[in-house]
Amino acid sequence: MHNEEFAHGKSLLHRLDPRVKIVLAAAFAIIIATSDRLAPVIFGLCGSAILLAIARLNFGLVLKRLLFVNLFIFFLWLFLPFTFSGETLFRVGSLVATTEGVRYALLITLRCNAIVIAMLALLSTTTLVRLGHALSRLSVPDKMVHIFFFTVRYFFVIHGEYLRLKNAMRVRCFRPRTNFHTYRSYAYLVGMLLVRSFDRSERILAAMKCRGFKNRLYVLDHFAAARRDFAFATLFAMFLVIVGLMQWTQVIAR
Repeated sequence: MHNEEFAHGKSLLHRLDPRVKIVLAAAFAIIIATSDRLAPVIFGLCGSAILLAIARLNFGLVLKRLLFVNLFIFFLWLFLPFTFSGETLFRVGSLVATTEGVRYALLITLRCNAIVIAMLALLSTTTLVRLGHALSRLSVPDKMVHIFFFTVRYFFVIHGEYLRLKNAMRVRCFRPRTNFHTYRSYAYLVGMLLVRSFDRSERILAAMKCRGFKNRLYVLDHFAAARRDFAFATLFAMFLVIVGLMQWTQVIAR
């Protein structure tokens, strides 16, 4: 149904309670995203790298994920160094790059990579179904959990509909060009995709009502936290405290 390359494994992170991983991942993302000093962000990135090593994920696939993220960050490096006022670092023609601009671009790069690596290590080591179950056990509103489940289940179904429509256009010798016919054809494609999505949602709703769905999903197994979950949560919480001290106190100077 979907591609979960990292969800199946035998590492420590694969065996942890998903509820613990969700809470720790959220706390890590919030602390790193709000940090405006290089020292705590670099320390957080080192912690993310350690998590990645513990998870024993496929390094090539991880690099591929990071490549997509850093492709967008690359464009920030083209503009941010030249849009901040401050001490001149270097010049490119009439453009002046400042030390503050380069520092801010570096900070964003380190933040994004630290958070993405931590999310890969903590959350991608759990199947999407178990993540949804864990969100429900963390008292996330049922409607949000249902939206998460249905998005996971039917995103790939809708993608299949898109591929069928796209192949139908190719069979009819459609070749995309920069003209009005191409724009109109893609508009029709999006419109038909919306119509088919709505039609499928109506059929799914009718099928669920026929099966007695009453706005609640039931599960047969339940989570049980073990000693390793408490030990890992304690160590990771200590790590987050250190990052917080580095950010909001003078433990380490700017």
